[in-house]
Amino acid sequence: MQESNFQDESQPTESLLENRSFWGLAITQFLGAFNDNLYKQLMLLMAIGGVAGVTKDDRQGWATLAFSLPFVLFSGVAGYLSDRNSKSKIIFICKVAEIAITLLAVVAFLMYGNLGDFGTWTVLILMGVHSTFFGPAKYGILPELFHHKHLPRANGLILMSTFLAIILGVVLAGAIKDALVVKDAAGKEDYSHLWIGSLACALVAVVGTLTSLFVRYTAPVQPQARFQMVDSIVPKPIVSLLGKDRPLLLALVVSSVFWLVGGLVMPVVNRMGKDQLHQADTKTSVLTAGLAIGIIIGAISANLILKRMPKDKQVTLGVLIMIVSMCMVSIWKANGDVLLGYNGTFLGLIVAGIGAAVFVIPIQVFLQERPPLELKGRLIGTMNFANFIGILLAGPIYQLLIWVAESCLAWPVSSVFAMMAAMLVPILVFYRLPKL
Repeated sequence: MQESNFQDESQPTESLLENRSFWGLAITQFLGAFNDNLYKQLMLLMAIGGVAGVTKDDRQGWATLAFSLPFVLFSGVAGYLSDRNSKSKIIFICKVAEIAITLLAVVAFLMYGNLGDFGTWTVLILMGVHSTFFGPAKYGILPELFHHKHLPRANGLILMSTFLAIILGVVLAGAIKDALVVKDAAGKEDYSHLWIGSLACALVAVVGTLTSLFVRYTAPVQPQARFQMVDSIVPKPIVSLLGKDRPLLLALVVSSVFWLVGGLVMPVVNRMGKDQLHQADTKTSVLTAGLAIGIIIGAISANLILKRMPKDKQVTLGVLIMIVSMCMVSIWKANGDVLLGYNGTFLGLIVAGIGAAVFVIPIQVFLQERPPLELKGRLIGTMNFANFIGILLAGPIYQLLIWVAESCLAWPVSSVFAMMAAMLVPILVFYRLPKL
């Protein structure tokens, strides 16, 4: 089932970089992604426990699950609302909610001595709820704002800016934790001073709310749509669409597997940085940012160097690069240290990120353009649902793979990268992205 070449007369004809709405959307989502990843990385670093080379009570998988759960529970509702209402209005409302959530984070850290993880993990869940409702509007609005010929470039630039925000947020999280967390005489960490970082996030959310006003108004695409209970999971029209459109269904499954692997990367790298590379929080976070740097490079490559390569070939090339680089990063020495060392691992993660961008951009464009206009928002909501099923599973799967590697096989944590590469092999062998 292919979408007709519909173009709303209100769509601007100027170039993408001259479009005020593009910059408003790009900056708004950049600041939101920055806040999300700064806070999430703080939670992961707090969940891993211990100091460089000595980790204990690693709960990163459960923190990942807590952040991902709202996407699984509410993505269908979020997709419905983005079709039923103006996506530009939803974006603004989400940014106002982000201000409130970041202010709650300030309170959670100030009261950490009394609330403990309950307060900070509650905020983590609320961050996930906010992102759940922001996602379908953010991605679903692109075909409404821009001509279809600009969509690949718009997706690439949005993806680049998102991962630039991830780099800054993740690295700053490590620096903030190193600077603001103090230890008592017994070596216990005091997190109460992290409220300062959360207050800065609230200011960032205010700026993001203001920039969202530059996104031009878009009318609801299906204002008469009625909510049904099935919309809380996968809407009935989307079930019908996927039943008729097998390539669309396969693209959703592949996207979900990709994000399952992606959800494993950050906690695995955090453990590698601490246990095998013996680094503090700041340098561990820099290492984690290597993947995002690679994704930016890959997004540029996909839009410039590889733009004439068939999209199915791009997907195959991207997954091959990911598998090879992950296998290289996984190799360890006899003493358990990573063979490539800190700098080599950083480079390997950059290469994996390049492959990830080359792989995922064509699939993302396919998922945006394939469905009919009136179902785009709900399809994006379903895509978020599928992707975060993958990320949700990444939480307990991380805990399982760490246990298998360390307790059953007596292998270091870097071996999990080889296991992740194995998950991608079926995509390399069997999957080919169809043409629109």
